[in-house]
Amino acid sequence: DLIAAVGGEIRNPAKTIPRAMILSLVIACSIYLPLLFVLTSVGTAPGVSITEAAAANPEGIVAQAAQNYLGPVGYWLVIVAAVLSMYSALQANLFAASRIAQSMALDRTLPTSLGRLRDSTGTPMVAILVTAGIVAMILVVLPDVGAAGAASSLIFLITFAISHSLAYLIRVRSHRRPPPFRVPLFPLVPVVGGVACLALAVFQGVAVPAAGIITIAWLGLGGVLFTSLFANRARVLDVSSTANNPELGVLRGRTPLVLVPIANPDNVQAMISLADALAPAEIGRVLTQTIVVPPPGWDAEMDDEPIRRSHEVMDAVLRFSARSGIRVESMTTLSRTPMDEIVQVAKLHRCESVLLGLNTIGDEGKGAHLEKLLGQLDANVIILRSRAQWQLSTAHRVLVPIAGQGGHEHLLAELLGSMRRYGKLEITFLRVMPTSTTSEQTRRAQRDLRRLADDLCADGNIEVVLSDQAIDAISERCELVDLLILGVQRVGRRKKLFGNFTRELASRTDCPLLLMSRRG
Repeated sequence: DLIAAVGGEIRNPAKTIPRAMILSLVIACSIYLPLLFVLTSVGTAPGVSITEAAAANPEGIVAQAAQNYLGPVGYWLVIVAAVLSMYSALQANLFAASRIAQSMALDRTLPTSLGRLRDSTGTPMVAILVTAGIVAMILVVLPDVGAAGAASSLIFLITFAISHSLAYLIRVRSHRRPPPFRVPLFPLVPVVGGVACLALAVFQGVAVPAAGIITIAWLGLGGVLFTSLFANRARVLDVSSTANNPELGVLRGRTPLVLVPIANPDNVQAMISLADALAPAEIGRVLTQTIVVPPPGWDAEMDDEPIRRSHEVMDAVLRFSARSGIRVESMTTLSRTPMDEIVQVAKLHRCESVLLGLNTIGDEGKGAHLEKLLGQLDANVIILRSRAQWQLSTAHRVLVPIAGQGGHEHLLAELLGSMRRYGKLEITFLRVMPTSTTSEQTRRAQRDLRRLADDLCADGNIEVVLSDQAIDAISERCELVDLLILGVQRVGRRKKLFGNFTRELASRTDCPLLLMSRRG
């Protein structure tokens, strides 16, 4: 476990880590198995069982057994070895725990300060000092150090059980890119190992109740801290990392589906290219939907106009798919209520995202119908307003206005991460604040924007503008960008609005626009 914790600092890890783990197990078993044999066979005094000897002298049972077998030399040999092994174990645990803290800080599950490296040595000095301080505090606070050790062993067993389950899932799911090291005797080793670790953990918690209590309290405290302080930033970073590295999605068993209803053949190119970006590489799927809307009293034999329009859309979809190499699945449905049909198809196919096209955001009639649709869809919704024949690959300069906590960070992280597959992005995060804003508030807003950019792995520019006319300030910058990304206002679980701000901004700009609405 400690070897795995420092895997990021090991040369040639695919070869070195498995070899180090196996050798460490062989060496440890070569030492401890003979020692246990001596302890239980000849290490106790005549007429005394190992259980009685351990109860009488739990701390010194091994040294006492060595003395019974080898005399005073054996006793002091065990004492010296115990002191040295405790120091080496403490050093190894502090080393590994500090690296775990550093990795958790980089994953945003702990404060980011723990991930800072010392310039001269490249070591996470803050993480090392904090870890050492926690260890010292535990030694001082806990009256029963033995119970703390038992709790540590119990937590180790739980993590080992999780590791066995992950080894099984990785082996099953990584067909395209096999892992560099494969567990032998699969699936026997992870299944038996995982069950054995769980059984030992339960036994440990029952046999040493104090260890069970400490473990539950410790894990409960960690869960509360994570959900209250770190969960949102960690999930945003996780979504961005998965978008940048689709293999993570493969290992998690995801097969996200993007539904793309298309009614206008002129929008096919823009819609499918954006849908391909929203669908994670190698695992995502794009499903285009063409809806034939029959007019009242429609006679298909006399009037084939609705079917002909549907054929035009399908023809454009297949032609662009063949030309671009983007694989799509297509379906055609017949319905008098297109909005309800989209909701039913998205629900039936469990679509993760729905991509919609809209020519004019400012049209209140169409906007009202679309707002109703947003409230009915239990999926992430992306609304695109673009020019004819627009493609996502042409969008290199992206403007993302930010106004407080919009709740769209997860969707924004996935979108920006996927868009990077199409080339280098120049992203600007913009915050418009009133002219009465103080310098301290401005600096705080800059820090918040920088933290958001770091969480999104965007490495973008941040800009705080003081203006009492936010729409004017954003509109001016829209003339210099290729794409504008906004979030839909959310006023309830099932109620999402464009809002007057979005409508007016959309009416005053002509650059391609993306509106995001995360699932409820």
